Amino acid sequence: MSAEASVGRHDGDSIQSAVPLPACRSTDERRNPGLMGSKYVKLNVGGSIHYTTIQTLSKEDSLLRSICTGATDVTIDSEGWVVLERSGRHFGLVLNFLRDGSVPLPEDQRELDEVLKEAQYYRVQGLVQHCLTAMQKQQDIFESVCSIPMITSAKEEQKMIAACRKPVVKLQNNRGNNKYSYTSNSDDNLLKNIELFDKLVLRFNNRVLFVKDVLGDEICCWSFYGEGRKIAEVCCTSIVYATEKKQTKVEFPEARIFEETLNILIYENNRSGPGGFHLLDSRGSGSSLGAGHSEEEGAVGGDRRVRRIHVRRHIMHDERGHGQQTVYKD
Repeated sequence: MSAEASVGRHDGDSIQSAVPLPACRSTDERRNPGLMGSKYVKLNVGGSIHYTTIQTLSKEDSLLRSICTGATDVTIDSEGWVVLERSGRHFGLVLNFLRDGSVPLPEDQRELDEVLKEAQYYRVQGLVQHCLTAMQKQQDIFESVCSIPMITSAKEEQKMIAACRKPVVKLQNNRGNNKYSYTSNSDDNLLKNIELFDKLVLRFNNRVLFVKDVLGDEICCWSFYGEGRKIAEVCCTSIVYATEKKQTKVEFPEARIFEETLNILIYENNRSGPGGFHLLDSRGSGSSLGAGHSEEEGAVGGDRRVRRIHVRRHIMHDERGHGQQTVYKD
């Protein structure tokens, strides 16, 4: 071979070697190359480093699979790390779900929301459904708990009732507000009122907001609210004037309390309407309440009225023997 040809060959080799190979020397040159030719993938998610396989990332038809196939543009740095501009706090949980098909989720509602957001971003539908199911379970558990607010001030009571979209039943129970001694069965009746309140809470917990008030003037009084206003009131306390002393008497009008609780359900989900008001107000002063009770009506906001049902406030008792007459005075 001639020297000239030899020189030409060396020149050609040098020229060929001078042409840069399609190696990834810059970030821009490594965009959207596809990763299917590799077995393992190095991921840098917001500074959190993860090392996994193409098989794991491709288990679901998600954003991660489209990154592997090159269908989604991705940035790879000079060291071969796939860079994702997301928080890496829950990315390990996403990977574990892809590996196992299930993963324990955080119980904290805020963290669960964060996991859901990441699952939605990466379009991992199995994990999205897993999070939604967990949220529904938490909501069901929360709604099944009977929570009874305790009123601490009149201002708090007004805000609570005005903001609540459910009907409200309030039991005012102030045993300490006692000027006089109690009659023999008053303590039993007071406990019966409290027990009835607890039973109604268990029965209508998801439909009615039940609250307790231990600061009011009345010893035992029920109040019923709908659409932010008082609809009815049942006062269970009266004063007995005996021969030598005054006594506090507590009644237990169970049937009337239960009836008013059912009436207040008309205001559930704002379904009252004109018919609801007519049904409630039609009872009026002409309704029969039975012996030992009186009913008063006070106008509130035009035609809307509050039904106030009280036991007789003043009773004279001569404490004579059984079978002798007892005189009632209003």
